[in-house]
Amino acid sequence: MYEKILPAFAIICFCAALTAAQLITDDEDLQSWNDVQLTVPLNKSFDFYTAVTLRFGKNVSRLNDGRFAVGVVWKPTKALSIMPFYWNIQARNQRSQFRQEHRLNLRATYRFPVKSFGLIHRSTYEYRMRAPANTWRYRSALTFEKDLPKKFIPDAKFFFGDEVFYDSATKKFSRNRFNIGIGKTLNKNLAVDVYYMRQNDGFSHPGDLNTLWVTWRVKL
Repeated sequence: MYEKILPAFAIICFCAALTAAQLITDDEDLQSWNDVQLTVPLNKSFDFYTAVTLRFGKNVSRLNDGRFAVGVVWKPTKALSIMPFYWNIQARNQRSQFRQEHRLNLRATYRFPVKSFGLIHRSTYEYRMRAPANTWRYRSALTFEKDLPKKFIPDAKFFFGDEVFYDSATKKFSRNRFNIGIGKTLNKNLAVDVYYMRQNDGFSHPGDLNTLWVTWRVKL
């Protein structure tokens, strides 16, 4: 009797362990995100905008995400800008396959009239067209920035901020991003931001990210 029960029990335990291993997902990842943004003034109120982004994940060992953006920036006042733009995204899914996403964005950025430091609020609406269903997200970000002393780093600023995401798929505020870094103006046409970003997300896998983010900003 035991000769029949023990092999069956061993098989059941092996199957249970295999199933559990498949369900366990590593929710922590170290990533590197790299942006190049180009802005071309069209007139006093409008700019043309485009960007290319590469995101490396799995402890910065593979390309996870490549995207291209194009849009315009409307500046009705010095404090307010409104930016409709389109993202074409090729992102790796949990099966390590690249899937395409089309994303329509509308972003409004307001700089509060504070002289001693910068305080910026950004609201973004995203409509995401991807399989298996289209969804939308609302993103709200608040950023504080302060010029650094010229004797420390000339033409540079220190900044930190936080951004929350509301997702129609989960019907919850499902993601939070905190960032801190330094931005430096290199010349009249080029600036760079280097910062650390911590993302917490209980729905995406991996959702908790430690990210070094570098953004090159070119203005013609």
